[in-house]
Amino acid sequence: MKSSSLKGTYIAGFIILLLVIDQTLKFFIKTHYYLGEEHFILGHWFRLHFVENEGMAWGLKFGGGFGKIVLTLFRLVAVIWGTFYLRKLIHKKAKTGYIICISLIYAGAAGNLIDSMFYGMIFNASDPYIQNIAHFLPKHGGYASFLHGRVVDMLYFPLVDTVLPKWIPIYGGKEFTFFDPVFNLADFYISFSFFVLIIFQRKFFPEKLDAKKEVNSSSESTTSLAE
Repeated sequence: MKSSSLKGTYIAGFIILLLVIDQTLKFFIKTHYYLGEEHFILGHWFRLHFVENEGMAWGLKFGGGFGKIVLTLFRLVAVIWGTFYLRKLIHKKAKTGYIICISLIYAGAAGNLIDSMFYGMIFNASDPYIQNIAHFLPKHGGYASFLHGRVVDMLYFPLVDTVLPKWIPIYGGKEFTFFDPVFNLADFYISFSFFVLIIFQRKFFPEKLDAKKEVNSSSESTTSLAE
């Protein structure tokens, strides 16, 4: 019980650290960049490019104003559920790697949830045309109400930025960029965790895989007997 409590403290500290890093970078971008501003960090392939996302991760949108509220509430429910799920994993002494992955997903969801819930109230709007930079707690209020905040994205990795040869069918002569989406650290936490879970699923869930093998082998035996 004592070890579970100590592990829970470490995981809580880890999640808080991830949130602080995510929110610090977002706060810096929001208060130092105007919307659409871009700076090269490492050559042309890593840039800080400020955009605001009204929808899901990677710039995907979901049904206007009503969809925005639904998405924010979904994130809230996911974070509340994730709190209990993490406690259950720690209590059951699940694999440390699996707990870390779930913690990253939790921190990512919580990081974007903070933007959606509060950023509209605590920042004024950034304008790309007059290149004004948003202020924290502006005198005349924020740009949106509770639950209507926009998620701050800034990480841009156009590793390939070229024009496709004209001989390529349909897309020939058009600009091609890889990787095109602009994202934030919270998005990275979530995507990286899913990638690790897929790669190391045999290590994280050996019991389930063994059980599945047993079921398959027993069904094969039953089939061969029936034949």
